[in-house]
Amino acid sequence: MKLLEKILVALDFSNSSENVLANAIEMAKIFDSTIIPIHILPDNISNDKVRESLQETTVTKLQEVEKQISDEGVSVKKSLLMTGTPYKAITRAALDTGANLILMGSGETKKSDSFRLGTTAQRVIHRSEKPVFIIKEGVLLNVHHILCPVDFSPTSKRALNNAITMARRFKSELTILAVCEPEGSNWFFSEKEQEREIEHQYSMHKKDLDSFLKDFNLRDLNWTKEIPKGNPSEEILSSISRKMIDLLVIGTAGRTGINRMLMGSVTEKVVREVPCSFLTLKSQDVISLQLETDMRDIQELHETAMKLIDDGFYDQAIGHLEACLSISAIHVPAHRGLAKAYEKLGEQEKANKYRANVRDILDQMWNQKIEDEVRKLRRK
Repeated sequence: MKLLEKILVALDFSNSSENVLANAIEMAKIFDSTIIPIHILPDNISNDKVRESLQETTVTKLQEVEKQISDEGVSVKKSLLMTGTPYKAITRAALDTGANLILMGSGETKKSDSFRLGTTAQRVIHRSEKPVFIIKEGVLLNVHHILCPVDFSPTSKRALNNAITMARRFKSELTILAVCEPEGSNWFFSEKEQEREIEHQYSMHKKDLDSFLKDFNLRDLNWTKEIPKGNPSEEILSSISRKMIDLLVIGTAGRTGINRMLMGSVTEKVVREVPCSFLTLKSQDVISLQLETDMRDIQELHETAMKLIDDGFYDQAIGHLEACLSISAIHVPAHRGLAKAYEKLGEQEKANKYRANVRDILDQMWNQKIEDEVRKLRRK
């Protein structure tokens, strides 16, 4: 079972590359992923000797990277060495390799820069349809708290689905943020009327969030929701600072309208100034459940099913556990697993049925054991 199959890791061999690679390795361990390292050489070197020397040095460095990844017990594919404009080469390679995620550093900026995101990282986010995970310089992948802003759009729905699965894998807290940006108007006769209208908008916004969240599996998660009033980008950045957020998961496009965040411009501002690592999603999921369909071993089926339950994929887990029972109808761990899965789904009657099956099977096994012991004594 894989949730994140391939991670394309962009390395520029700057001072921050070591941290980027360490984060990539840690993430690959958590999600059982394969890493594809990539480095982009400039295409404006006219001196042949300099170009050849640079290429040889880079090849050696990439081989060292491959060994480092492999030594950590992580699957690694042969590195890519490309020439050209970095952001174009990275986004093209992500498509060519079928990567589920682009992981890269935030880039080096001058201390005087008002924005903290480097040019290449910013352009990859703009250009790529693939999810992009930006590692802040000097920040380790130690995710205790995830923030996911939502505006009820399809893009924010995708972001929240991915944030939920990541929160399960990282065993972290999740905060769902839905900023209400009240719409004012000049036609109000008094401040009281305007306040009443804002309160009405806020009340509708809270109802919209509750309705939106009904479609998500938040069972067994340590999660909270926040519904502040104000400017979306300012509220997102404030929440990150106030709650000491380790990872921001955010969509890069949304919709406009009353009580809706304009996610395009909001994301633009937030990712430039955000102090933590972040994941942006546009039209593709970073989490894509891939199940092996040729599993025949009952233990493997059961282990995969229990991982699916831990990740919140209850229906898929039930399919695997039922496959266990098709191999052995008295496989007690499968009956227990089915009871757990149905309980998570709120189907208590079915859960009780499989718990009863466990008791019946164990009783039968105990009775059979007693009968066998009696037969042995009679033979004596």
